[in-house]
Amino acid sequence: MVLLLSGVPIAVAIGLSSVVVIWFADLGIAVVSPNFYSGIAKFQLLAIPLFIFAGFLFERCGISERLVRFANLLVGRKKGSLAIVAVLVCVFFGGISGSGPADAAAIGAILIPAMIRDGYDRGFVAALIAAAGSTAIIVPVSIALIIYGALTNTSITTLFAAGAIPGFLAGLCLIIPAWWISKKRGYGSQTSMACDIGLFQAFREAFWGLMAPGIILGGLYGGVFTPTEAAVVAVFYGLILGFFLYRTLTLKILYEVLVEASNASAVVMLIITFAGLFSWTASTLGALDAVSASLLSISDNPYVVLLVINVILFFAGMLIDAISIFYIFIPIFLPIMDQFGWDPIWFGIMMTFNLAIGQFTPPVAVNLYVTTHLADIPVEETFKAAIPFILAMLVGLLILVLFPSVTLFLPRLFGMS
Repeated sequence: MVLLLSGVPIAVAIGLSSVVVIWFADLGIAVVSPNFYSGIAKFQLLAIPLFIFAGFLFERCGISERLVRFANLLVGRKKGSLAIVAVLVCVFFGGISGSGPADAAAIGAILIPAMIRDGYDRGFVAALIAAAGSTAIIVPVSIALIIYGALTNTSITTLFAAGAIPGFLAGLCLIIPAWWISKKRGYGSQTSMACDIGLFQAFREAFWGLMAPGIILGGLYGGVFTPTEAAVVAVFYGLILGFFLYRTLTLKILYEVLVEASNASAVVMLIITFAGLFSWTASTLGALDAVSASLLSISDNPYVVLLVINVILFFAGMLIDAISIFYIFIPIFLPIMDQFGWDPIWFGIMMTFNLAIGQFTPPVAVNLYVTTHLADIPVEETFKAAIPFILAMLVGLLILVLFPSVTLFLPRLFGMS
């Protein structure tokens, strides 16, 4: 925490603290190297850089722009329509990118300038798209759920199925305050984001982008390929769209996309491997067992313990990224899940939903930093505007906690759970 508050990057803060503890606790500094390697040498995690690459490919193919145009014509030109479009497109594009910041950047680059021209407040727009982008880690295909599945040895395909309804629930939770605030403040005009083509033509242009989640998820749920193979399919689908159908990709652009995806993947994988080292160190010292025992001693009531867990996750999500939180807290929560007989699929979706809120909750809100950069405003200007969306998402989280069947409906329907 001292390193984080000093401005040290998360991966370095977690890794350095782990190495220092290993050294002074005489756990053997030689364990760092094999632990570092084993943290990322997992077949399931291979899907992460591939999905990141696919997300960048789809964005550079022009998919996001076509989706925005189609959604705008579908919703209609009225006050607050672009706010609804922003949430809808972010939820849908999240099914391709799997990353909150990537989702916020891809959609924000198109919609933020358009919404500002249409009379929306800059702080409101940045907060809305940051919140809507957070749904990307809930809806399939989510990088966060891949990590959770790898850590808990649960089916990633089942997690993807379980995340669909909560993802749309999150979108609905955001649409309601977005539309209400826009209407109350008079945001948007009758000329909202002018488009010179008809609805059918916009649908034709967006069709192949709309098909992407269907192909990926259809193959997964149909047992045609694994999540890692689905990531490969997504990459090749993006290449086909960019080079042959839309013809928006060139070899030069492909090289740029590869560089961007490599940089983004490196950051994620560094966090994963250092967080794994942190988790191993804390587990070896017995710290994780002690924390689990402390949480279990609070109450015999599962709802009380759930409340405590969600409060911890909420505040942790305000300070640390979701990947690190998974590695730090899942070993603590596993014994608690066993004690109360909680379904790991439901618990994973609930946990991810909570962490999605952290992506746009100050002070460390990664999505807000992306959108405020695009809106050209200081991040502090969005803090007040983000409050309605935080409260709305907390309502969605409460629904998932009280009604596990919302999460487990699709896995049970497909015979996965």
